[in-house]
Amino acid sequence: MIILKTEEEIELLREANLVVARTLGEVAKWVAPGITTRRLNEIADEYIRSQGCVPGFLGLYGFPASVCISVNENVVHGIPSNYVLEEGDIVSVDCGAVTKAGFNGDSTYTFCVGEVSEEVKTLLRVTKESLYLGIEKAVPGNRIGDIGNTIQTYCERHGYGVVRELTGHGVGRKLHEDPEVPNYGRRGTGPLIKNGMCIAIEPMINMGSKNIVTEQDGWTCRTRDRKPSAHFEHSIAVHNGKPDILSSFDYVKEELGERFI
Repeated sequence: MIILKTEEEIELLREANLVVARTLGEVAKWVAPGITTRRLNEIADEYIRSQGCVPGFLGLYGFPASVCISVNENVVHGIPSNYVLEEGDIVSVDCGAVTKAGFNGDSTYTFCVGEVSEEVKTLLRVTKESLYLGIEKAVPGNRIGDIGNTIQTYCERHGYGVVRELTGHGVGRKLHEDPEVPNYGRRGTGPLIKNGMCIAIEPMINMGSKNIVTEQDGWTCRTRDRKPSAHFEHSIAVHNGKPDILSSFDYVKEELGERFI
C-alpha cells in the first residue's frame, strides 16, 4: 500500500534526509587513498549519532554496518571492511538515518578516489544525470514507469547496463515502503504518481552488462563482468504538483569543490 504523506510528514522526512546529506558531506572529507571502508563506516556512524539520529541500515534485515559501502564493480550493499581505498577506485556510500520522530532519510553518492579515468568519470556523470532526469518525471499524473523508462533510455543510449534486480522505493516511517521504483520500464505503466508520494530514486548503472551476482557474504552485489558500477540516490516528495528533493549533494559539493562530479 502506498502511503501518501502530509505536509508535516514531508518536513519530518526532509529533516532526516538533511542529516543523511550532511553525513555524506562528512564522509567526503575522508575519501582518499589509504583509508579503509570500515573507517568510513565509523565516521558516518559517529556523525549520524551526533545529530540525534540512529543509522537506518544497522541491523536492518540483519545488515551488519551503519552504511553500505561498495567499491568499483560492487553495485550495492557492500559491507565495510579492512579494504584500503586505492587511487583510481570509485566508492558508493549509501547512507540512511532515522530521526527521533521515526522518519527515514536515504541517499547515495559515488565518490572518486584520487584520480579516476575519464571513462569511469563519464559513467558517474551519466548515472547522476539520469537520476535528475528521472526526478523530473515524478509529477502528478505520470506513472512510476515514466521514471524508470527515462533513466533506462538515457543510460542505455550511452551503452551502459541498467540493473534490474534492485530498485528504488517508497520512503517514510519505514525505509522501504511501496511503491518499488525500478530504473527501467515502459512509459505509462506502474502506480499513478500523486501529491504526497515520497520515494527514493536510485539509478544503479553498470559500465558493461546489466547482469549482477551476489557474493558469498549474502549482501554484496557486484557486476557479473566485474566492470565498474555507479549509484546515486535522492529521496524526494511529490509536493504541490512537482518533485521536491528532500536529500542534497550540496554538502558533498562543498567538500569536494572542483572534484565534485
